[in-house]
Amino acid sequence: MAERRLTVLVGGVLLWAAAILFTLVKLQVVHHRQYAAMARARQEMVVDIPAPRGSILDRTGAPLAMSVPVDTVHINPLKVDPVIAAGILSAKLHQDKNELYQRIVAARKNGRGYLVVARNLNWEQGDSLSRLPVDGIELDRQSQRHYPKGTLAAHVLGTVDFAGVGDAGVERTLDPYLRGTPGKEHVLTDVQHRGIETETAVPPKPGVPVTLTIDERLQFVAERELAAAVAAHGAASGSVVVMNPHTGEILALASYPVYDPNAPPEAANAPQRENHASSVPFEPGSVFKVITLSAALETTRLRPESIIDCGNGSITLFGRTIHEAHGGYGAMPMAQVLAKSSNVGAIRIGMTVGQQNMYEYMRRFGFGQKTGIPLPGESRGRLRPLSRWSKVSLASVSMGQEVSVTTVQLAQAAAVVANGGLLVHPRLVLKIGDQLANGDPPVRIIRPETAITMRQMMEGVVMPGGTGYPEARLEGYSVGGKTGSAQIFDTASHRYTHKYNGSFMGFAPLTNPAIVVVATLNGTYGNLGFGGRAAAPVFHAVAQEALRVLDVPKDLPEQAPVEQVAATKPAPGDLAIAELGSPEPNILEEESDQEGAAPLVEIGPKVPDFRGKNMRSVLAQAASMGLTVLPDGSGIARVQFPPAGATLHQGERIRVRFAR
Repeated sequence: MAERRLTVLVGGVLLWAAAILFTLVKLQVVHHRQYAAMARARQEMVVDIPAPRGSILDRTGAPLAMSVPVDTVHINPLKVDPVIAAGILSAKLHQDKNELYQRIVAARKNGRGYLVVARNLNWEQGDSLSRLPVDGIELDRQSQRHYPKGTLAAHVLGTVDFAGVGDAGVERTLDPYLRGTPGKEHVLTDVQHRGIETETAVPPKPGVPVTLTIDERLQFVAERELAAAVAAHGAASGSVVVMNPHTGEILALASYPVYDPNAPPEAANAPQRENHASSVPFEPGSVFKVITLSAALETTRLRPESIIDCGNGSITLFGRTIHEAHGGYGAMPMAQVLAKSSNVGAIRIGMTVGQQNMYEYMRRFGFGQKTGIPLPGESRGRLRPLSRWSKVSLASVSMGQEVSVTTVQLAQAAAVVANGGLLVHPRLVLKIGDQLANGDPPVRIIRPETAITMRQMMEGVVMPGGTGYPEARLEGYSVGGKTGSAQIFDTASHRYTHKYNGSFMGFAPLTNPAIVVVATLNGTYGNLGFGGRAAAPVFHAVAQEALRVLDVPKDLPEQAPVEQVAATKPAPGDLAIAELGSPEPNILEEESDQEGAAPLVEIGPKVPDFRGKNMRSVLAQAASMGLTVLPDGSGIARVQFPPAGATLHQGERIRVRFAR
């Protein structure tokens, strides 16, 4: 009996041992990989290693946006003593002790094992907390986007969201380059998921730095002058663009109002984040006459000396009479139509150009199309197709109405005249990493001689009697430009208001322009809100500083300006006003800024009569008198401007056209 029991016992032990052996073989051999993977899954975690975001630099290498390491402190409310933790952390982080205690207790009651106490700690705070011998308080090292210049170029740079993804500006459009590729890290933990050791599986790949065409020095000046002008003229908003007319590189792009990209992302939809330089179109007003006259030089026989009938300040079209308020002009050369910004004269010129040609050249200059600048939300403006033009649309667009543009588009158009007739698309990115960013090749849209003639006529705008004089004059540099003062249309009442978009676009030096500057103030009031009064001083300050920073050689002697004698200022204007009572919106526009200027005491030599002489004789006579002549053509002098007997003002040159 005992032997039988022993046999049964031994058999049971053997069966138990066999079962154990079978289980061990099953666990260690047959299903080893499966159970090993399950064990690793419980003991190991794979976490992402954030990639440092690429920096954004200005053209000189100055950092405009960078990523800096910051710490986030968090605790496990289930492990810490609420009183001790609240006391230590509140003292280190300068938080309210009672409030922090209540947060810890509430998390503990809800069974939460993770509570963020503070984010974005500075180095001193993080280092101090890392030395605490307190279980349950931990630090996570993260990366935070930082904009060291504050509000500078904020509308260009944009911002990133909580996940580090760009949501505005070049942070958004170039996010694939800036973001980089996250790495992978294996973390071995204990039963309580506390880290024991780590191993980097895939290292993070940092984002690529991006170098912009922006020059922070010019950006600062543009933003400073824009903010001052907005405040001085009661404008609602404004923008400034500084551009190299030969390469399309944007040296400054300012928009007002401004914002600080370091502010919390909750304010991402605030109105001040709107980029008025590229995203908000407006009616340009008389700056658009540059396009009208360029089209005339290209498609008609009109020339700067061609006489234009300005109708003594009024013109009637299809039963509607358009006036130039506060007086008008009779017949005068086309160059003076531009200099004095005559709306009736511009309409006459536009009618000579014709609808089809006018539309074609508006498209050639880039209006109604995006420039391609790498900023989100760029507007193409408004240019209605010919099929939607009314009988008076040609008259309206000839003086800058029934069309809307952006400041960037105006800079692109001004560059065509400045660079000799080539459409150059604006560029904002200089390099991505070490690779130069190539722009689109330039396209010729007007003849070189057209561009040169337009430059000379635009110089008249900043000469005595022009709408940009003296505000847009520069010390030591010749200038060409155009003012604009378009009344803002109220869509509710279908009438133009007494608010203006005051603009000035120009370039310098005249013979070989190095920069184009366009300034626009939106929502200015009264006579001082005209482009010549509000925007031209911004052009002056920004252009003068840009030429100094870029070390552009001066082409004029620095002399005292022509003396002016104060006088009672008559009411300014030359707003073309449609007859009242019209069911259609009024055709209202624009400025005769020079009517608000004090009359000049004309000091200078009298212009001689060069007509009938050959070029050698003209140049010899001019040299003997110390005068500068700009000859055009060959043969005998036929036309000159200014005319014989006129007073030649400081810096003014005499243009003489020769023909056989």
